[in-house]
Amino acid sequence: MIPSFLRQTSLAAIALIAGGAITVIGFGAYFSGNATLNLAGFFYGIPILLIGLALKSAELPPIPVTQETPPEVLKLREEQATDTQNQIRNDVTRYRYAERAHLLETLEHLGLSPNDKERPVLEGLREEAVDGAYALILEFDSPRISLETWKGKCDDMTTFFGPGVRVEVQQPDEDFIDVALISDAKA
Repeated sequence: MIPSFLRQTSLAAIALIAGGAITVIGFGAYFSGNATLNLAGFFYGIPILLIGLALKSAELPPIPVTQETPPEVLKLREEQATDTQNQIRNDVTRYRYAERAHLLETLEHLGLSPNDKERPVLEGLREEAVDGAYALILEFDSPRISLETWKGKCDDMTTFFGPGVRVEVQQPDEDFIDVALISDAKA
């Protein structure tokens, strides 16, 4: 498993910093007459810098965790979280590349993403205990898809995210929908 600090480190930023530093060293060497460093700067620095720029343009930042997870919920996660819950949490809390939105394929499969303008946007996540069970709460900004539509997809979402998960949908705010993936495996 990748440590969380590495999952939340941008490869684009690393490439931009490394490529920029090597390129600057190469230009400095060019003006001071050092042919070896000059070649390294041009042959390694500029391509790494360009890779960093390409990654930055295709970067999808991680979703923020909107509330600190209490220790008792962390214990429930260790005991009850399904592979699907862990995979979703790990995927959306790291940088992604060449994707337009988090969980886009899932939303399309469930019929909740008719087009880019109406697609719900995952804005955050949190972890809670719901009736003694571990719950991963996905917070969507969904102004164009009604609560009734979301609730109508609960059975489909339960099947999609299962086994061992039940799905509950709530609307905490006018434009926001909370999708709770609740573990059925009680400890």
